[in-house]
Amino acid sequence: MTFTEKVKTRSEPFLLPVVQLLAKARISPCTVSVIGFLGVALAGLAIALGRLPLGGILLAIFGPLDAVDGLLARKTNQASTFGAFLDSTLDRYAEIALFLGLAYYFLKESSLAGVILSFLTLSGSLMVSYARARAEGLGLSCKVGLFTRFERLLVLTLGLLLTQLVLPVLAILALLTHYTALQRLLHVYQSTRK
Repeated sequence: MTFTEKVKTRSEPFLLPVVQLLAKARISPCTVSVIGFLGVALAGLAIALGRLPLGGILLAIFGPLDAVDGLLARKTNQASTFGAFLDSTLDRYAEIALFLGLAYYFLKESSLAGVILSFLTLSGSLMVSYARARAEGLGLSCKVGLFTRFERLLVLTLGLLLTQLVLPVLAILALLTHYTALQRLLHVYQSTRK
């Protein structure tokens, strides 16, 4: 079980009241996915405008909806192929919005290192997700890796809240996202060799 799966399992009792409230209000899992995306995109806008702590707060509020939509779908028997596809697609767009916000912020600050690290982290993050999606498209399980989406968002949230650490945090994310993509590549290689 990955760290992300352990966190999801342990956080489920805390998320259930939210899920029950959403179910009573007849809010669909797809609606929760869209709200989560819009909230994270708003965090990206706040970051672009130089409001890094606000971006961190918005990310802390809306990031967990990624776990809520799936749990709501399972608990209300609304899980669907399209819902899973929409969720994954909006997750990628949300990450693009975040790192575009960071790249714009660093561009305004004349920080070439920040712009490059934002791009490297975005590309690494997308490759982590792509590696899993492509492997699963080939019928292989690929949930392995050190820095899945949960870890990336958690570390980025902390970096934004502690504004002075945002550049070192991006450097760590840039390195570990590509490392995680490599872990998945090696995992698929070993799986196909068996």
